Amino acid sequence: MKRHIICLMILVFFNTACLEKKKDDAAANAAKNRPVPIMVAKVVEKTVPAEVKAIGNAEAYSTVLLKPQIGGLITKQTIRDGQSVSKGELLFMIDPRPFEVALKEAKARLERDTALLSKAEEDMNRYGRLIEKNVISKEQNEQIQTNVRALQATIKLDEAGIERARIDLDYTGIKSPISGKVGSILVNEGNVVKANDDRTIAVINQIQPIYVTFSVPERYLPGISRVLSQGKSEVTAFIEGDETSPEKGELAAIDNAVDKTTGTIKVKGLFANTNNRLWPGQFLRVSLKLSEIKGALIVPSKAVQTGVNGEFVYVVNFSPSPDRGGVRGGVVDLRLVKAGQIIDGQTVLEKGVNADESVVTDGHVLLTPGRAVEIKESQKAG
Repeated sequence: MKRHIICLMILVFFNTACLEKKKDDAAANAAKNRPVPIMVAKVVEKTVPAEVKAIGNAEAYSTVLLKPQIGGLITKQTIRDGQSVSKGELLFMIDPRPFEVALKEAKARLERDTALLSKAEEDMNRYGRLIEKNVISKEQNEQIQTNVRALQATIKLDEAGIERARIDLDYTGIKSPISGKVGSILVNEGNVVKANDDRTIAVINQIQPIYVTFSVPERYLPGISRVLSQGKSEVTAFIEGDETSPEKGELAAIDNAVDKTTGTIKVKGLFANTNNRLWPGQFLRVSLKLSEIKGALIVPSKAVQTGVNGEFVYVVNFSPSPDRGGVRGGVVDLRLVKAGQIIDGQTVLEKGVNADESVVTDGHVLLTPGRAVEIKESQKAG
């Protein structure tokens, strides 16, 4: 009797366990078959710009290292650090007095030699008459002619000396050869400098206009060369911290060689920079427009996922009618795609989807091909 009771208890236990397992399996199946809430967006067909994006930095249009061309004491300084200067503006003055004296000496030498030449020419004319009468020898006549030619050459040297003295005097005023911004003043008033001094007095950068230099992969070289030859290039520079108001410029130059180590080529854009927003050395996000892609299919970039077989999206095949709660639903299909460029959070898909199809933008974690879904919210692409 006791043995029968034990067997009955064991049977009851196993029946209970089996019933619990069936309940758990039913709950698991119900959860598995429950539609996954997702967000979707339509595949939009539109014309988008074909752009190359890179990180670049601004470079001065031209840079001048100011150095004295004569030696002397700096007696005057008219600029300060960071000042804007105009072409031809006087920046420094070297003591001009020694050079004024040198110019006077050169003029005096010319006057002296001019007087000597005048006397020699008179002698040559007189000797010419005397040689006809055989009063003087031929050698004497030739000597006076030689003296005249020598003095004529001396006059030319004197004139060149005067011009040299004037140039040196002009060099006492150090002027700006370009319009731009002065950096730090490296040699101040009161210092003595020498001609072609190793020291740089100051550095001037021309920033209107200004270059923006950036490197792009060599595969873009044909397209960049084409737009440069057509003169229809547009370069946009985005400033860190103020990206809502980018600067607009144009493509100016392409380097003459591809960098072998990186496979990139250097490109320059030219910007008017009328508001001085771009400064030499400043890092910028750069976008170069190459052309327009007509009929491009774009989706939000977060719709594109990456798997073992490459990039893919989940496309929703909607049910004919919504459920009782009015919520639209359906099943998802995994599509391998080829993603192109990314423009403002939108990705161009070169193949794998069609216009007006709906792709999943949120809720990918629980999805598998053929899984039932319900739409939480739709968002627009583009």
